[in-house]
Amino acid sequence: MKDLVIVESPAKCKTILKYLGNNYNVISSKGHIRDLSKSGKYALGVDVDNNFEPKYTVIKEKKKDVEALKKAVNKADTIYLATDPDREGETISWHIYDELNIPMDRYKRVVFNEITKDVVLNAIQNPRKIDMDLVKSGETRRILDRIIGFRLSRLMQSKTAGKSAGRVQSVALKLIVDREREIKAFVPKEYWTIEADFASFKAVLEKYQGKDIEIPDEVSADNILKALSKSFKIASVTEKDKNKSAREVFRTSTLQQVASNKLGFAASKTMKIAQKLYEGIDLGKETVGLITYMRTDSIRLSDEFVKQTFGYIKGKYGEEYIGYVKKAKKTENVQDAHEGIRPTSINRTPSEVKEYLSSDEYKLYKLIYSRALASLMHDAKTKATTVILENNGYTFKATGSVLTFDGYLKVYGEYEDSEDVILPDLKNYKSDVITADDIAKIQHFTKPAPRYTESSLIKELESLGIGRPSTYATIIQTIKDRDYVILKDKKFEPTDIGYETTDKLQEFFANIVNVKYTAQMEKDLDDIAEAKKDNIKVLKDFYADFAPLVEKAFHEMEKKAPETTGEKCPECGGDLVYRQSKYGTFVACGNYPKCKYVQKSEKQVVEICDCPKCGGKIIERQSKKGKVFYGCANFPKCKYALWDKPTGEKCPKCGELLVEKNKKIICSNCDE
Repeated sequence: MKDLVIVESPAKCKTILKYLGNNYNVISSKGHIRDLSKSGKYALGVDVDNNFEPKYTVIKEKKKDVEALKKAVNKADTIYLATDPDREGETISWHIYDELNIPMDRYKRVVFNEITKDVVLNAIQNPRKIDMDLVKSGETRRILDRIIGFRLSRLMQSKTAGKSAGRVQSVALKLIVDREREIKAFVPKEYWTIEADFASFKAVLEKYQGKDIEIPDEVSADNILKALSKSFKIASVTEKDKNKSAREVFRTSTLQQVASNKLGFAASKTMKIAQKLYEGIDLGKETVGLITYMRTDSIRLSDEFVKQTFGYIKGKYGEEYIGYVKKAKKTENVQDAHEGIRPTSINRTPSEVKEYLSSDEYKLYKLIYSRALASLMHDAKTKATTVILENNGYTFKATGSVLTFDGYLKVYGEYEDSEDVILPDLKNYKSDVITADDIAKIQHFTKPAPRYTESSLIKELESLGIGRPSTYATIIQTIKDRDYVILKDKKFEPTDIGYETTDKLQEFFANIVNVKYTAQMEKDLDDIAEAKKDNIKVLKDFYADFAPLVEKAFHEMEKKAPETTGEKCPECGGDLVYRQSKYGTFVACGNYPKCKYVQKSEKQVVEICDCPKCGGKIIERQSKKGKVFYGCANFPKCKYALWDKPTGEKCPKCGELLVEKNKKIICSNCDE
């Protein structure tokens, strides 16, 4: 009998089987196989009156997969549960073990931080049992999310135009709403600066008679200009050598932030591409994972990788470029179960694998590779120059910086904003007086805090200890899909529904839907994972606060009157109104439940272009959640579909349809 290895993703199966050989069978659970049922009180699938006992059911779409898993388990001697190396992966392993009734002595838990031969073989040789503390933490998270999500979403759907609410998504939305209100309430304050313009540099007024100076209006600026001459005395010239150290290797959140800022990738796109790079890429001679596991809070690097990389740096750039290992700062909510995000081999350079990757895969791999390599390279060195100029009691300052040794910037320079600002050699200037070409006054106004981008929102959520970096992409996608926010110039603005949902939640749940409470809940989950807190007590304490607030809100929250269409109901003569469901907006009688008339929507078929797969027509369609996509009219015979609107033209490189995305025309296949 062959030993069985169960992984989450089908993409890993072929790669891992090559490493393990013919004595093993490798199959995929395709992620979660079961979830909380929708039975019992409030359809929670949780017995809140009996120590929050969960009731699980196999996910409908996974029944065939579970049957296949059962057959494979019955044929195997030893079952290796090799789901992902994080809390969620641990929980999935336990669900497989429990649902399939695998005997304790027949299973082993193994984790792969990277999909490479040595790591996979070493993991198989060093198995363990399922960590039930991690499982309890994951299970508690799911129960909390189910209770909060189901109860608050039902409340929002019955009282507002909102479609859902959640433990973390509602706090993220509140941050965006609060920031927008700060911006609208902000009153700009006028101030002025004065600059002296010389032949090759500029100096800015900073002090008067040794004290910091503020210039509130134009009159004050004009008075200062009258007191100045164009002759400036060189008071001092200071030169100082400074070191600029490389940033540490990527974590999940920092990867999402930098990929957003430098590559223009949404967090969801970054994680999707990173998942593929982790699971394995066919490089012709071998299939191998190019990066380590991409859901991590850690910046730790293995001793083997550090040694390998130091050798690579010495051979390619010289010994003077060898740096040092960055140490992580001690912060809360950091799980150090595995390494930071790095290439599985520093010798597998981006240029060598470029031909096997799509354009976006290459960009992300190059970013990850460059960051990991740079993190172990020597500091860059600069010579910073500060010039102080005096003029009738007024002090002006000019600063410059020149790179004297590139260090880590040799490989990471394209991702950093740094330019030389060269000042003239005033230290050896023939005179202690220098003449300005011009002295100008410049008007400014203070600005409010900027709207959140995906990158800055992720940074804020992490700094506040809300949610987990691995969930940020889903959180952001959810508030976009619910029409709570829109993106303008890559910045979040709340919609009317977003305002309404936030305000109603704050009216009744301000003590729970807030940063402090949500961060504390995240800490409680970490404490459960470390066996420092009892999961049942955490759930009981939460529910004691939450349940009365929900009941109060259902009774006292004012229901928003639905908007009328201007038409009358054909059955009772009442007003027809717009109503919301989880699938979108529909028209029904305002006298519901006395009259249950619902207007049938006449869907207009919008033909886009010919289907490249069967020759039929691509039409505009809607998913069950109301999201527009473009699919073949011959469905289900032809299942060709795209999320982005096709142009009808084909890519000259690969022949697939070109689509319109973010006001750009790109290929639906190769993203070029």
